[in-house]
Amino acid sequence: MAYLFTSESVSEGHPDKVADQISDALIDNFLAFDVNSKVACETLVTTGQVVLAGEVKSNTYLDVQKIARDTINKIGYTKSEYMFDGNSCGVFSAIHEQSDDINRGVDRATKEQQGAGDQGMMFGYATNETENYMPLALDLSHRILIELAALRRENKEITYLRPDSKSQVTIEYSDDNIPQRIDAIVLSTQHDDFADDDTMLAKIRKDIVGILIPRVKAKLPQNLQALFNDNITYHINPTGKFVIGGPHGDTGLTGRKIIVDTYGGKGAHGGGAFSGKDPSKVDRSAAYATRHIAKNLVAAGVADEVLVQVSYAIGVVEPMGIFINTYGTCPFNMTDGEIAEIVSKIFDMRPFAIEERLKLRSPIYSETAAYGHMGRKNETVTKTFKQPTGESITLEVELFTWEKLDYVDKVKEAFGL
Repeated sequence: MAYLFTSESVSEGHPDKVADQISDALIDNFLAFDVNSKVACETLVTTGQVVLAGEVKSNTYLDVQKIARDTINKIGYTKSEYMFDGNSCGVFSAIHEQSDDINRGVDRATKEQQGAGDQGMMFGYATNETENYMPLALDLSHRILIELAALRRENKEITYLRPDSKSQVTIEYSDDNIPQRIDAIVLSTQHDDFADDDTMLAKIRKDIVGILIPRVKAKLPQNLQALFNDNITYHINPTGKFVIGGPHGDTGLTGRKIIVDTYGGKGAHGGGAFSGKDPSKVDRSAAYATRHIAKNLVAAGVADEVLVQVSYAIGVVEPMGIFINTYGTCPFNMTDGEIAEIVSKIFDMRPFAIEERLKLRSPIYSETAAYGHMGRKNETVTKTFKQPTGESITLEVELFTWEKLDYVDKVKEAFGL
């Protein structure tokens, strides 16, 4: 019997994502001027206020208030009527020195012996149902909001949009787990006030269905375009009005959108957030590494769908173990345990090895903080950072290295494919 599966996404203007982006902007600035920085930074945003808290060990000094304000303005909170804007909000910093008790488990005589920054388990997932090896419902949810943000910034076809929004897509699957059609799309977007509520609702629905969705559909491959149909159930701003939004509507906190950040409820999640953490925290680095493994395994033909788990003890170099689940989709006669044993020989999962392999001690994290950490485009960009002293540094950095398919040949050779 066919079944339904749903995933959601939130925009860069969602209060939790505002917090994530501020935290990751701080990470990037610390790493730009001191690659050995150790940072765990949390952000809270609410009406007219930003609170920064966390632990840092670094040889650089930053104007954290300016970084927060610049991030907020870039997102689009630039008007006082939003009750939260980058130029006038208060920014309170309670950032302090990292605990020596934590640091002693990470810093060692040689970098190769670097211990894990925390205990825990991390998961990576990949499926061949999309070109970027991501679950379809989540991929479409992200795409809808990325296109909505583009329309907001263009301010031509739709001129009333504000930064906060959420999307949700429900896919109907066949018994053999093949996407059949889009069953429902939910979209709530913050907007300017209208004189008449009925006119507002009709206008927003018409623009979303008639302008946004066709733009999203046009950028998809033909097989995914075919999933759009005339029977999709649309819920557009189902509460009826969404003028009050962003941090004024809801308090935002770093790390509260970990399912949006990963796989939309597919696979599994170890519970650790990513944003605001430097790569010595395996919550972040090992989650990227397991995604890298899962994606290369699927691309190499080891399975149609793969879940990878790795676990660590704080201060310990080697992981506790690697677990693989292929959901019965492996096309050859090999158990998941046998696959895991081979994987552990291909991929070095020591924390420092992960940092080196994926180039994680670079200022690459601001781009991850909205629209998902996985399934994104691997590309090299140039970024410039400035210190309060006026010193600036321009760096060429490679984004989303964990999305590269650079281990496919090694995987095929190891598995005899």
